[in-house]
Amino acid sequence: MTFTGNGPNATAHAPDGQKNGDLHRDYNDDRNAQSQDALYTTSNGVPMPHPYETQRVGENGPLLLQDFHLIDLLSHFDRERIPERVVHAKGSGAHGYYVTTDSLDDLCAADIFQKGKKCPITVRFSTVGGESGSHDCARDPRGFSVKFRTDEGNWDMVANNTPVFFLRDPAKFPHFIHTQKRDPATHLTGADDSTMFWDYLSQNPESIHQVMVLMGDRGIPDGWRFMHGYSGHTMKLVNKNGDWVYTQFHMKSKQGTKFITQADSATKSPDYAQKDLYNAIEKGDYPAWDLAVQTMTPKEAEELWEKQKINIFDLTHVWPQKQFPLRKIGEFTLNENVQNYFAEVEQVTFNPSHMIPGIEPSADPVLQSRLFSYPDTHRHRVGVNYQQLPVNAPRVPYRMANFQRDGNMAFYNQGSRPNYLSSIEPIQFRQRSVDLNKTHGHFSGEAIAFLSEIRPEDFNAPRTLWEKVFDDGARERFINNVSGHMSTCREKEIIKRQIGIFREVSEDLASRLEKATGVKGYPGIADLRFNGTHNGMAKAKSNRIANGMTNTVSISTTGNNGAPRAGTHKGITAR
Repeated sequence: MTFTGNGPNATAHAPDGQKNGDLHRDYNDDRNAQSQDALYTTSNGVPMPHPYETQRVGENGPLLLQDFHLIDLLSHFDRERIPERVVHAKGSGAHGYYVTTDSLDDLCAADIFQKGKKCPITVRFSTVGGESGSHDCARDPRGFSVKFRTDEGNWDMVANNTPVFFLRDPAKFPHFIHTQKRDPATHLTGADDSTMFWDYLSQNPESIHQVMVLMGDRGIPDGWRFMHGYSGHTMKLVNKNGDWVYTQFHMKSKQGTKFITQADSATKSPDYAQKDLYNAIEKGDYPAWDLAVQTMTPKEAEELWEKQKINIFDLTHVWPQKQFPLRKIGEFTLNENVQNYFAEVEQVTFNPSHMIPGIEPSADPVLQSRLFSYPDTHRHRVGVNYQQLPVNAPRVPYRMANFQRDGNMAFYNQGSRPNYLSSIEPIQFRQRSVDLNKTHGHFSGEAIAFLSEIRPEDFNAPRTLWEKVFDDGARERFINNVSGHMSTCREKEIIKRQIGIFREVSEDLASRLEKATGVKGYPGIADLRFNGTHNGMAKAKSNRIANGMTNTVSISTTGNNGAPRAGTHKGITAR
């Protein structure tokens, strides 16, 4: 720090020649300025000679309340932290660009999917369950979110590094995430006490597919650069004619994939993935991913359920790539590290309901719940005007306007323009480009209570993983990972139930776990009742209904388990 009298350029005009009366703080100027070009001031812009000085009564008396400099400093310091994300709290981010290499205009009306179109992006990677100071190499799914700043508004792809998740019923999400946090009594994490984690899984066996992925080699990717991303949820692509197909988005790492073993993870620093990503970009080793889609017609979706019992609205199921191959549409590259982590990573927000014309949601119930939950979280955590922050703001070639006004930290408050639909000063509109009636109008029915049911088809994909995807080394590591994690579970009954669930995947898998844990598991799930899921494989009626509920009125499950059965897409199944 150097004292330079009036300070650097203290009386000069702005670099662009603007005079004092025209000046206001500019985000990009502030972001890129060096300390040597800035003058030390209070928050209201008053220059101060030294940041450590205080005002007091005499040479040894109490401090003065009138010392705004000190009060300003301390009161802001007390408020530096915003609430950390309840989920995905630990993460890293970077900026880059996306380009469409292969046009998708036959299936999607989105302008960004025209060949050669580019847009700036921001990506945030994260673990799911841990706190903001948790270890980057925890065995945990990874979040993989991309903000595409297109000419038609922001499109947020809020994805994970696994194609499935632990649940398919949206009301389970808060319950599951609570099991990933600290025990309310002991305040221990799952690293020291895994009881809550396995208790939940053993009562909700539809989680088995994600458990197989998590406890396998993909459970600890080697940093952020060496992993794929998956939307997981089914979406819709709508073309300029109003015709639509179902889709899943994939982000395939051009670096390939790598994993870290459980043993090796203990040798890595807590910020291993952050350091790896930052250093790679700094030295010009820019990571990149291909963006690809799987697509399926409504008729194919119905047939997939009727013939193969694969439910495209089920977040625990995957689309077979042999039947529905990947189609590359573009690629994105991360070539710029953030200048300020808090402003550009902690405050960046991603929202699955941020979709542009040509991309629409499906009836996936977990996706539907996230369309509400994510922006609700941002309004609480960052503020109602979170989209005015530069890292979240759209970059569109038109002047944005709406009738949202005021609220905390309203910066772009739209001047003196009417805050209602005015005939005196009318706002401009763009014609509708997507026929929502055609895209979503096939749904009709009565309101029902719904909770999914575990069925034999839920074990098909996990069984394929164990028998055909994992090699001998991967199976051995899987058993070690699961048994090691179970070693801190305090209740043997939970382990017995979970081994019973694994037995529905493979007798070989269950037998190995029994040997590794020293616990004899149940012979399967036919004689089990679950508190979170209806058991469609139960022998006794008393074990079928979740949580011991009776079905004297009705049972909250359906024959199609929420899938698009034949006839779901009225009038459009011929395509």
